[in-house]
Amino acid sequence: MVTGASGFLGRALVRALADQGTTVRAAIRASAMAPDPGPGVSYHQVEDIDGHTRWQESLAGAEVVMHCAARVHVMHDDAASPLAAFRAVNRDGTLNLARQAAEAGVRRFVFISSVKVNGEHTDNRGPFEADEAPAPEDAYGISKREAEDDLRDMAQKTGMEVVIIRPPLVYGPGVKGNFRSLLKLASLPVPLPFGAIDNRRSLVYLGNLVDFICVASEHPAAANQTFLVSDGDDLSTTRLLQLVRTALGRRPMLVPVPPALFRAVGALTGTRSLVQRLCGSLQVDITRARRLLGWQPPFTVKQGLADTVNEHFRADSR
Repeated sequence: MVTGASGFLGRALVRALADQGTTVRAAIRASAMAPDPGPGVSYHQVEDIDGHTRWQESLAGAEVVMHCAARVHVMHDDAASPLAAFRAVNRDGTLNLARQAAEAGVRRFVFISSVKVNGEHTDNRGPFEADEAPAPEDAYGISKREAEDDLRDMAQKTGMEVVIIRPPLVYGPGVKGNFRSLLKLASLPVPLPFGAIDNRRSLVYLGNLVDFICVASEHPAAANQTFLVSDGDDLSTTRLLQLVRTALGRRPMLVPVPPALFRAVGALTGTRSLVQRLCGSLQVDITRARRLLGWQPPFTVKQGLADTVNEHFRADSR
């Protein structure tokens, strides 16, 4: 069973499972359009996810649950209490699903969490590791951390295996948000002032994340483990833009403006968080995934970016 099956990650995961010959029950919100199901895929509509959602029909006979659905991080949240809104879906909704999954005899529950459980940046330190003390800074990260804690407690009480996966920024065909904005910026036929940013950021291509979820859903050593996952090739913002423009068939044309100038502008304009994402570092250590599961990302960063860029501009041309 896959939740969030009409979303960016869920759609790709359902396709990959179906291609492997796996029978998939794909759960989508009642307001969402069900894609063409394809062989072995059935779609189940559910109401809004919270602590009261009924999952019994979707769970009947399921061996593994891959929980991708979430209230996602947004830049300008208009909820009266963002933390309460995130908790209702990401913590209470997850625990409710997990409780019903355990009652239905589900063997393994795979939870797609977030690197935000670890924190917001790795400036002046090494990469995040899965076992270090969590340090979420926003409501989204807090809700994911609390969900993780509840799942571990449930695993001890019920015997259902739990696997927690914390991806950083995910990119790939159909990506939206900040990464889509970066693609549009890189497509402009003008020099860009990002030629001197020497940060390091871990990203994960959609195809690599889907592959890891599939491996972690079956591998015996993944039971009751927490994993960080990435492409295994951390990039500076400068290098990322160079690769995107190369994928576009263009010269990089990046002007070396000092990062300190960006930070000064961010302080003056109230855009510190945006500047942090451009100039700061956020790295994850995927040693555990490699060591315990023998996993290696099947796609390189260049392959992932080329796929993302090609789909983006095909979509824009239609």
